[in-house]
Amino acid sequence: MQMKVTFQIEGAGPVSIECNVGDNLLELARRANVAIDAPCSGNGSCGKCRVKLVEGEVESIPSRHISDEEYKAGWRLSCNCKVVGDCTVLVPDIASAYQSRMKTADLSSPKEIAIFEDCQNALKESGIRFDNDFLALDVVMEPPSPDDTMPDVERLIWGVKSQIEVEKVHVPFHVMKKLASTLREFDFHVCVKGIHEGDIFRCMEVCGPEDTVIVGCAIDIGTTTVTMVLTDLQTGKLLAKGSSGNGQIRYGADVINRIIEQSRPGGKKKLQDAIIKETLTPIIANLCKTAGVSANSILRLSIGANTTMNHLFVGVDADPIRMDPYIPSFFGWDGLLAGDLKLPANPLASVVIAPNIGSYVGGDITAGTLASGIWDKDEMSLFIDLGTNGELVFGNRDFLMSCACSAGPAFEGGDISCGMRATDGAIEACVIDKATMEPTLTIVGDEGQRPVGICGSGIIDIISELFRCGIINARGLFVREGSRVQRDAHGMGRYVLATAAQSDTGREVSINEVDIDNFIRAKGAIFSAIDTLLQSVDMTVEMIDHVYVAGGIGSGINMKNAVNIGMLPDVELEKYSYIGNSSLTGAYAMVVSDQAIEKCAEVAANMTYLELSTYPGYMDSFVAACFLPHTDRSLFPNSVQEG
Repeated sequence: MQMKVTFQIEGAGPVSIECNVGDNLLELARRANVAIDAPCSGNGSCGKCRVKLVEGEVESIPSRHISDEEYKAGWRLSCNCKVVGDCTVLVPDIASAYQSRMKTADLSSPKEIAIFEDCQNALKESGIRFDNDFLALDVVMEPPSPDDTMPDVERLIWGVKSQIEVEKVHVPFHVMKKLASTLREFDFHVCVKGIHEGDIFRCMEVCGPEDTVIVGCAIDIGTTTVTMVLTDLQTGKLLAKGSSGNGQIRYGADVINRIIEQSRPGGKKKLQDAIIKETLTPIIANLCKTAGVSANSILRLSIGANTTMNHLFVGVDADPIRMDPYIPSFFGWDGLLAGDLKLPANPLASVVIAPNIGSYVGGDITAGTLASGIWDKDEMSLFIDLGTNGELVFGNRDFLMSCACSAGPAFEGGDISCGMRATDGAIEACVIDKATMEPTLTIVGDEGQRPVGICGSGIIDIISELFRCGIINARGLFVREGSRVQRDAHGMGRYVLATAAQSDTGREVSINEVDIDNFIRAKGAIFSAIDTLLQSVDMTVEMIDHVYVAGGIGSGINMKNAVNIGMLPDVELEKYSYIGNSSLTGAYAMVVSDQAIEKCAEVAANMTYLELSTYPGYMDSFVAACFLPHTDRSLFPNSVQEG
C-alpha cells in the first residue's frame, strides 16, 4: 500500500515522497535527497537525526536520546522510525546545517593565504618547478574557398604547426565533433588549448580567440568537508576558492559506515553521486562563475583524498578495505579522465589522484606530506592530519613512517551527547574561571549566536579547562561540586555550559562523564599512535624537532590545551606549526606542476606504512593513554591540573 511522507525542511519548502508501509524514515529522506545529519549512519547511537512528527503516525523505537517530554512533543530519531501511514515531519535547521553551513578554513583570510603561499614557496625552495606542458595557441587560418578545399582538421593541424615545432597534432573526437561550427563562428581565428608532450601536441579544446585561460582544479575530498581551488595553469594564479560539506555525510560520519552503505545494492552509485553530483559539481559551477571561465577550460584536476574517499569517488568497490587483510583496489591510478567520471570539466582533462599509501593512509596524507616539505628536511618532523580520521607521518629526508589511528567520530562531535560539527551554534572554544567555575564561550556563527552544541575544538578546550581547574580528575570523573556541575539520578556528573533557556534549541548544552570518557579514548588513540610510530623507529618524543598540524580540526585547536589533556606530545609549543589544509596545498602543487606530480609519487613510494592493529604493544600504549593526560605523567611534565 502506497503512503506519502512530507518533509517540512526548516528554512526551505516541503519535499514529499511516496513509500510503502514499514519504510525507514531516514532512508526515505536519503531517497528524497533531504539532508538529515546521521553520523552513525542510522544505527541509533548518535542521536543526531532528530525530526519532529507534525501530522500522522510513525512506529518508533524508544531512544535514550529522546526524553519523555520531547517524545510527547513529537520528537523522534528518524533512523528509528517506520512509516505506518501518511505523515508530515519537520526537519529542523540544525539537522541539515552540516551540508550548507559547515565551518571550514577561510581560504580568503590573510592567515590561510599566507600559510598556503608559505607551503608553495617551501616547495619551490626544495627544487619543485611550478610549470607544466599546457599551451594556449592563437591560431589564424585562411578560410576555405573553391581554390582551397583543405579539410578543417588539416587546416587546424597546419595552423598549430605554424605556432610550435611538433611532428604530430592529435585531434580527438571531443574536438572534432564541434570543430566545423567553432572555426566558422570565429572566422577561422581560434584559441587552441592542449598539452605539448615531446613531439606531439594533444589538442583538448578549440574556442574563441579571447578565451585563452587554461584552468586547473585542485580538490581536497575530506570525509567531512570538500575544499577546492581553481587556478590559471599558465601563471599559477588562484582564480577562485570554495568549500562545502561532503554530501556523503548522510551515509555516516566515518569511512566504515560509508563502505558498508556502498556495499548494498546500488550503493556504489549512491555514494559516487553524493560526491560528484551533489558536492563537486555545484562547487565547480560556482567557482567557474566566480572566475568567469568555462568548465571546458579545466584541463587538469588533482585530488587529495583518503583511500576510501578515492574508491567512492571513482565508483570502485571499497569493501575489501575494511576486511582482513585490508587490501584496497588501487594505490595510484594513471589515465583517469574527467569524462570517465562525468565531472564538469573538459572531458579530456586528466584526473590526477595523489597515491594512497595503505588502507587507512591515503592520498590526502601523501599530498599533505608533499606540502609539509618534511621529505626534504634533515630535522625529525612529525606531521599530523587531524580530521575525521587521524593520520601521522614521521621522519625526514632519509625515511618516512606513516600510520592511521581509529579515533572515532569524537573530533566531529560524534559519540558526544551535545556534540556537533562546526556549524552555526557550535561551541568552538572555552575558558573556565577556576574560582567561580563559570565558562566563557566562543560560538560559531554571527554575533549573538546562542549555543547549540559542541564541536571538536570546543571539546578539547572544555575537557582541558575542566581538568586544569580540578573539576574532573585523571579518569574524567567530576570531583568538584558547584552550580555548573549537575548529577543525574544515578550520580553521573555533567558540566552545564548553557542552560535550556540560554541555548538556541531550548535544550541544555552540557558535557557528561560518558562524553569525556569517549573523548579520552579518541585522544588516547592519537597519542598512542604517535607513541607507537616513534617506538617503531626506536625514538622518543624528545627527538621530535618539529610538529606540523594540518586538517580542518587542526585550524581551531588550542595546542596548549591539546597537550594538557595528553592528545599531542609535550614538546615546546614553539615546535608546533599549523599548516592549513595541506592536502589541498599538495593538490594545488600537483595541478600546476608536472614535477610535483612526480615528486608526490616518489614520496608515496618511499613511505613505509605501519599497521597499528598488528603492531606489538600498541594496545598497551593505547590503554596507558586513556587518562588525563596519561598514566605516565613524566611524558607530560607541563600538563596542569589545579586543585
